[in-house]
Amino acid sequence: MKKILFVVTQSEFGGAQRYIFEVARNLNKEQYEVLVAAGQGDGELFRKCQMSNVKCQKLTRLKRTPWPWQIILAILEIRNLLKKEKPAILFLCSTTAGLLGSISTFLNKIINTKYKIQVIYRIGGWAFRDPRAFWKNWLILLAEKITAPLKDLIIVNSEVDRQLALKYKIVPERKLVKIYNGIDINSLIFLSRKEARSRFGLDQTTKIVGTMANFYRTKGLENLIEAAHKLIEVRPDSIKFVIIGEGRLRPGLEKLIKKYRLENKVLLTGRIPDAYQYLKAFDLFVLPSLKEGFPWVILEAMAAEVPIVATKVGAIPEILGEEFLVEPGNPQKLAKKISWMLEHPAKPELKAEFTSQKMIEKTEKLLS
Repeated sequence: MKKILFVVTQSEFGGAQRYIFEVARNLNKEQYEVLVAAGQGDGELFRKCQMSNVKCQKLTRLKRTPWPWQIILAILEIRNLLKKEKPAILFLCSTTAGLLGSISTFLNKIINTKYKIQVIYRIGGWAFRDPRAFWKNWLILLAEKITAPLKDLIIVNSEVDRQLALKYKIVPERKLVKIYNGIDINSLIFLSRKEARSRFGLDQTTKIVGTMANFYRTKGLENLIEAAHKLIEVRPDSIKFVIIGEGRLRPGLEKLIKKYRLENKVLLTGRIPDAYQYLKAFDLFVLPSLKEGFPWVILEAMAAEVPIVATKVGAIPEILGEEFLVEPGNPQKLAKKISWMLEHPAKPELKAEFTSQKMIEKTEKLLS
């Protein structure tokens, strides 16, 4: 039996964690022994894995933006876990886990030259494309290029990220694999429009524009609130916004809502387990991201048959047609697109290639 150790930076349930969860719980249990390790967060990944009988391990030193001394401690922590578990495959997801995990493996190989381990790194959107200072992104790109030789395979989930890897010569094409995210439509259970709205205390007639996202800068939620301000000035009584999620940017979002006096028009619900169930509450789903890999929530919104507006970032143009897209970082254009889609609702069709079965099959081929 082959042992696989999945390592991800955070234990909250984001895109990387969703991929790990779907793959880990669906791998053939007679062929693979799986352990999922994660660092800081609310532990939602652990709760879901435990419910599916997938073993978990908390990494206390692994953080999303570690200080230098924390980097050393995190590397040693992962190295000790490798020494204890002796996996045949180390499967790294997310940027920090990818960088530190590959260094841990390198150190482990120096100490134990007989120990063979395959290192697979999956990236759901290159971090050096995040909206931050140029020098910071340059350092992240440099770190990716330096540690790339320590990885046997790199998985991307969009053609744009595959092309970026080749453009910046991060890894040779032979070590690069593209695997789209995929969902199992039959496993999704949506609340009815009426029930979903009643749980939020919303009436059945108001137009509801909603989104689901962790409160990170890359998600562009400030732009959504700016767009909400512009729309509500024009149509104050007929539209409300619902933002499902949580994160460290909440105080800034609350300040922006207060600035525009939108307290009764923009609802921040906090984090909700299995939030996708509430999608049918929305007349329109909006993803205003500044940067994405391949957002699962777009697939879920398509499965819920909800009209969509999303920004042209990451894999989104590979998923949606032009009529559903808008340029990122422009609240005015976003407001105009939302208004148009509310008046001319269109529901994108979910493509057959974006299924969990295909995603898992392609991943499992890399493990054999």
